[in-house]
Amino acid sequence: MNLRHLSFPQAPLIKTPPPGPKSRELLDFQAEYEGSAVSYPRGLPMALQRGRGATVEDVDGNIYIDFFGGAAVLNVGHSHPDVVAAALAQVSELTHSLDVPNPARRALVERLLSLLPDPLHKVFFGGPTGSDAVESAVKLAKFNTKRYPLIAFSGGYHGMSAGALSLCSGLSFKEDFLPLIAEVHFCPYAYCYRCPFQKKPESCNLECAHYLEVVLTDPHSGVGRPAAIIVEAIQGEGGSVVPPEDFIAFIRELCHKLEIILIIDEIQTGFGRTGKMFAFQHSGIIPDIVTFSKALGGLGFPISCIAYRKELDTLPPGKHIGTFRGNVVAYAAGRAALDFITDKNLPGHAQQLGGRVIEELKSLEKDSKSVGDIRGAGLMLGVEFVLDRSSKKPAPEVARKVRSLCHKRGLLIEIGGHYFNVARFLPPLVLTEDLADEGVRIFKEAVKEAEDSL
Repeated sequence: MNLRHLSFPQAPLIKTPPPGPKSRELLDFQAEYEGSAVSYPRGLPMALQRGRGATVEDVDGNIYIDFFGGAAVLNVGHSHPDVVAAALAQVSELTHSLDVPNPARRALVERLLSLLPDPLHKVFFGGPTGSDAVESAVKLAKFNTKRYPLIAFSGGYHGMSAGALSLCSGLSFKEDFLPLIAEVHFCPYAYCYRCPFQKKPESCNLECAHYLEVVLTDPHSGVGRPAAIIVEAIQGEGGSVVPPEDFIAFIRELCHKLEIILIIDEIQTGFGRTGKMFAFQHSGIIPDIVTFSKALGGLGFPISCIAYRKELDTLPPGKHIGTFRGNVVAYAAGRAALDFITDKNLPGHAQQLGGRVIEELKSLEKDSKSVGDIRGAGLMLGVEFVLDRSSKKPAPEVARKVRSLCHKRGLLIEIGGHYFNVARFLPPLVLTEDLADEGVRIFKEAVKEAEDSL
């Protein structure tokens, strides 16, 4: 499959060490007039001008290989011509409709439902962000069950609005804003590299899943019967954590048995990212509610929705609303992106290329003193840095240094994880083998230099 023409022909290309003078001018303007909570330019100091496929160009003419993909938004790449054409055609016709039906909306719903298993037969558009989708899902679960408690997981990330933030485990995100929504309880995720039960995968009996069962069935656990369990089938911000397939399947069966609604958060994993169209398919299960956003908008047009079982469709008219639930341009762009993803089998491409990248990275496990774990599914990959492999003490300073060195060499990555010590790869799914190989080469060089300098 030829995807190389979608990206800039020469990448990487560093004409002036970033940030160049034009970037610095825009960064200074941003620092002066925008809020202090701006974050990404602190780790990747530059100002962007253009994007093509799996590459981007800054205002100083530097061209980078993009292993970040707008935080998993740009699955079909930057400025995809089919999606651009669909968006431009829609702009001249109709751009906003609240929830009044229109042809573009119908086309997206039909395409989305064609990709989902049949029990997920209803779609609801809320506000424009992933947080909005999570809020919609939680409200739907509570309305149907008439119950209040919720179960989430350590390492989970679900958004920044008050309700979604309550479901995030990261204290750095929420500790300055407590209290948030009460009766949210956290259980351990199947993070095998840092198992809270001190088990190894070969000796584990899914203790984390059985612990969840105890929490839900022991009348002295302190946890009331929940309205819903929300979980990422593969964790994103938690550090690209891939659980054993039985973990999600166990939770599905437990929810069936205890009549608890299962919400799978596919905001970051959806639409081919992990090597399947949806990450829950790795476990062979069907959730009750699924949340979508990010790549659904094709090129970053803001949109979110939930898909759910028909029997949950009980909300009265107007019970959940939002002004920007009618982004018609996002509908058109999303439909075009989904067509390309399926026509070109980008999930299969992500699985094949992700496996190649993992194999290329494996040499780091024996050659590097700071690489503790390499993991991932499809093109959602993580490299966890530690001070030493025996103690597994996190090394966030190594991760930050590697990110900076990659940037200077023409590769964009981000960091995340429980301790912000995981280099995360979320490239557009139109990444090609030559760009992937060059990106991995740059990453390896950056790791070696970072280790030598610390």
